[in-house]
Amino acid sequence: MKLYNNFDIAKYYKNSIILIGNFDGLHLGHQKLFKLAKRYKKKYSSKIGVLTFEPMPKMFFNSKLKNFRLSNVDQKIENFIKLNVDFLIIKKFNRKFSKTKSISFIKKILGKKLNPKFIFVSNNFRFGNKREGDVKELIKYEKLCKYKIVKPQPLSIKKKIISSTLIRKYLQIGKLSNANKLLKRNWSINGKIQKGRQLGKKIGFPTANIDIKDYVLAKPGVYVVKAKIMKNSNYIKGIANLGYRPTFNGKKILLEVHLFNFSGNLYNKYLRVEFLKFIRSEKKFKNVDQLKKQISIDLLIANKTK
Repeated sequence: MKLYNNFDIAKYYKNSIILIGNFDGLHLGHQKLFKLAKRYKKKYSSKIGVLTFEPMPKMFFNSKLKNFRLSNVDQKIENFIKLNVDFLIIKKFNRKFSKTKSISFIKKILGKKLNPKFIFVSNNFRFGNKREGDVKELIKYEKLCKYKIVKPQPLSIKKKIISSTLIRKYLQIGKLSNANKLLKRNWSINGKIQKGRQLGKKIGFPTANIDIKDYVLAKPGVYVVKAKIMKNSNYIKGIANLGYRPTFNGKKILLEVHLFNFSGNLYNKYLRVEFLKFIRSEKKFKNVDQLKKQISIDLLIANKTK
């Protein structure tokens, strides 16, 4: 997959199928979109490209929106590779670009720079300065810019439209299994292991501590997980606490992962943590002994989870 950070794509990639959006999480609804794009690719002997933005526009315009993402940039790229995307444009979203007029985006960027045969967008897609552009405007310029708009129907399960918003909600209320079903994989966090207060080690349960950065804050609590050091294919089962560590008066959100049957130094390594099952909500214990008893119970549940 060819990666671009601007609109100056090779002539080889013009006249392609381009999908535009955030694609946060690349859930079942997105996957349906890519299946349709593959059918177009085969029928029209074309390439598949993606145009996405970093940071996500919603986060750019709302500086208070911190814990929001289902996946980070690296995960997004990895998933596009798995979907056999031919080229990916990750356009930096900044103040200057946000002021691009919708007509300029259509004529200069889509029409002249990218020159696609088909553009796949959701029906609620908005673009341009102050979100002035919409799908109707894109359709209006189809003939002039020589592209065709494709806006597939969103995928629904049990009368609920599958969306990144719905998956975030499931994670926030502890319905991890529902979120994983809509992602068609285990929700995961990639992060760098940092040195903490070593509280876990002091009570006999050493943990790898990860700052979750902009990831959505799933329901604070204890989870069954499996994890691996990035660029290493072997997963190790474990247990994780996601939250504030109220027993120790913690103030910052942290992901603490205890790996089973593991010994070694993990500091400054990158870990991928996949969430398998939600065990219980985070709570404040009266003392460390009570916490240790509860952790022992959590470990028994985790060990029994497949």
